[in-house]
Amino acid sequence: MRITWITDDKSAPSLVEYGTSPGRYTSVAQGESTSYDYMLYSSGTIHHTVIGPLEHGTVYFYRCGGDGEEFQLKTPPAQFPITFAVAGDLGQTGWTKSTLEHIDQCKYDVHLLPGDLMLIIAREGGHFGGSRQPLASARPWMVTEGNHEKEYIPFIKDGFQSYNARWKMPYEESGSSSNLYYSFEVSGIHLIMLGSYTDYDEYSDQYRWLKADLSKVDRKKTPWLVVLFHVPWYNSNKAHQGEGDQMMAAMEPLLYAASVDLVFAGHVHAYERSKRVNNGRSDRCGAVHITIGDGGNGEGLAHKYKNPQPEWSEFREASFGHG
Repeated sequence: MRITWITDDKSAPSLVEYGTSPGRYTSVAQGESTSYDYMLYSSGTIHHTVIGPLEHGTVYFYRCGGDGEEFQLKTPPAQFPITFAVAGDLGQTGWTKSTLEHIDQCKYDVHLLPGDLMLIIAREGGHFGGSRQPLASARPWMVTEGNHEKEYIPFIKDGFQSYNARWKMPYEESGSSSNLYYSFEVSGIHLIMLGSYTDYDEYSDQYRWLKADLSKVDRKKTPWLVVLFHVPWYNSNKAHQGEGDQMMAAMEPLLYAASVDLVFAGHVHAYERSKRVNNGRSDRCGAVHITIGDGGNGEGLAHKYKNPQPEWSEFREASFGHG
């Protein structure tokens, strides 16, 4: 498990002490730290420390930096059943507060976020971290980037400087060359997190990585194959129409050939679930696509849908929530 936290003290150690009893830390892990500047904003020191190996389905108590508050986390189970919470497009709103409170009432093991998690970090100095800390300190949050993670200062800043500094995902461990796409396995499920905002055509690094990653999936070990990215491929909402078409054209054949089960996306601030679908029509060998960009960001709901409802669309509703 990678623990990430932020301090104002630049000399604070990237140290995590942990154990299976409150206040008794039998193990210590040393990590790394980074920081970044964005226009007039300077981040604190961002610490990333990997602890483990850890036992499955076990509660660990830990503290960061050698002192301060004790947190606890529970690792996912070794095998089924496992429960995921899924919510995209979070914000600094009462709607998101309600979404997170409802998720907190669920007995879930891993939180999956298909993009748009930093709507306020660059603008408000990282205060969103405080609102998510009770949840993110207790369960793993596995994320991929959305359009609101991208900085728009041409030729000056790396496009995902803030995101890459704050959300270090296990891309190197999965053979990826970029933090914007990676995979991981948990409890019989192989999960692939793709990047809607980095190159994805057949000549791109992401395409080659995806093809190689899919070829290594062992369905006896991980019978479920799930994919997340930000911009939906199947979307009958009038918002963001067609924005996923090029990525879909390039990558859907790979997902179809690999028999992907479920695809989650965000971006559209509403809910939609497809039938099993491929190449724009129902296909019993295709994946179920779920748009769940309804976490509650301040831009509001996407109320308008195209009519008639497409044949592949099973259910759609413009309301805030989570899965």
